[in-house]
Amino acid sequence: MISVPALLSTFLLLQTPPAETPAPVDDKAASEQRAAAAADAAERAAAAAERAAAANARITEAIKLLAQEISRAAPDLATTGPDGKPVPPPPPKPDVWNATVGLGLIFITGNASTVTLNGLATAERKSEHWIYSAQASGSYGESRAPTLEGQAQAPNQVVALNAALQLRADHRFTPQISGYILGRGETDHVKSVEFRGSGEAGIGVIWWDVKRQDGSESFLRTDLALSYARETRFQYYPTRTDLPDVSLGGPRAGLAFRHGITKDVAFVDELSVLPSLIEGSRLLVTNQAQLNVRLTRALAIATTFLVQYDSMPAPGKFPTDTSLSVSAAVTF
Repeated sequence: MISVPALLSTFLLLQTPPAETPAPVDDKAASEQRAAAAADAAERAAAAAERAAAANARITEAIKLLAQEISRAAPDLATTGPDGKPVPPPPPKPDVWNATVGLGLIFITGNASTVTLNGLATAERKSEHWIYSAQASGSYGESRAPTLEGQAQAPNQVVALNAALQLRADHRFTPQISGYILGRGETDHVKSVEFRGSGEAGIGVIWWDVKRQDGSESFLRTDLALSYARETRFQYYPTRTDLPDVSLGGPRAGLAFRHGITKDVAFVDELSVLPSLIEGSRLLVTNQAQLNVRLTRALAIATTFLVQYDSMPAPGKFPTDTSLSVSAAVTF
């Protein structure tokens, strides 16, 4: 026997209408709609980008105009003082001479008598295209051998009598390379050199010229030139005798080095090598090393060691001379 609930359930199911089946959608039409929507979105994005670029351009132009107006209205700090009044530009640095004069003296009396005086003066002037320099040096020394009390004093003997003058002019082709001419005259009676006059022309190269923050400097220059010299000889000591004159000529190599150990201590070295190719083979080498210790802004103590070598000196003379001196130098 069928129960009442089962009959009611069957009746309700029979009375419920069937669900409607949705109509099929055309896939091609949907794809076209999506493509159209994407194209429209791309067009709107491109238009927005164009408007943004135009706005950026207008902002940039406005900033430029504003900066120009501010620069016109604001005072120039480089040409105005704290009170706003215009300050004249600094005058160009004048081309002045820098000069140094050094003097050394040794004086001994008593059992022996010795006096030695040496001096050195240098001057330099730099401009944009030219460098002028001058250098003069000289020394004189006289000595008397010791004698016993009651005996006649031995005669004084000249142990040093020389002088030199050098003039140089450099024309700068670049800050590092220059062409130069040089003239030099010197005499040394002890070495039987009555007068030696020389001239040369060459090229100088500045490898570095550094000025450090602590005030010290470092400098290196090399020279390469053709040089000619005429040397007249005369023997002054021990007897006066005329000697034949000689000539020198050939390439000369030079070096000038300066290094600041500190701002008050500097080492300077000058080297010259001249192999003569005329009237026989002859070699001249000069090296001067100097240690400068600055005591004040203008006063310094200079210790100088000089070596001079001549492979063919005057007859009876030694090829090598050395000297060590201490002098006070004043810079102007």
